[in-house]
Amino acid sequence: MKHLLKLTLAAALILCSSSVFAQKFGYINLEELYGSMPENDSIEIKLKAFHDDLLAQLEAIQVEFNNKLEDYQKNASTYTDAVRQMKEKDLTDMQARMQEFNQSAQRDLNNKNVELMTPMINRADDAVKKVSKANGFLIVFNASETSSAMAYYDEASMTNVLPMVKKELGIQ
Repeated sequence: MKHLLKLTLAAALILCSSSVFAQKFGYINLEELYGSMPENDSIEIKLKAFHDDLLAQLEAIQVEFNNKLEDYQKNASTYTDAVRQMKEKDLTDMQARMQEFNQSAQRDLNNKNVELMTPMINRADDAVKKVSKANGFLIVFNASETSSAMAYYDEASMTNVLPMVKKELGIQ
């Protein structure tokens, strides 16, 4: 009976230890995945067009400001105190509006980026989860250069999930 108990205990330990070693870990470069997704090109084109439109508007405001500043500098000596103060206030207000526009444009550009990228990121995330579950990965790490989640990992002991996810997404 003791022998059977020892044998059962040994078998249980072997099974438990082999299940620990059977855990699978993977890694993926999400930046590379996003860059290879077909919708990435159209997103970049849309973002560039949006950026260029904002930049054109800012440049138009800048030209208007420069024209008013040049006019002020040419004619400042001929202005009365009241006119000069009004022109200076107008220039100061316009400069403040340019700064506000610049900040607002940056927020709008960031919001547009999130709006356009979110569906692609969600699609990639769903594919990573599906591939990970189908292949029994316990954890899949993001190995992108901008990801600072890992200080070190041994690529040889992990599986690169990127080819499987690309296949899931239909990317060559």
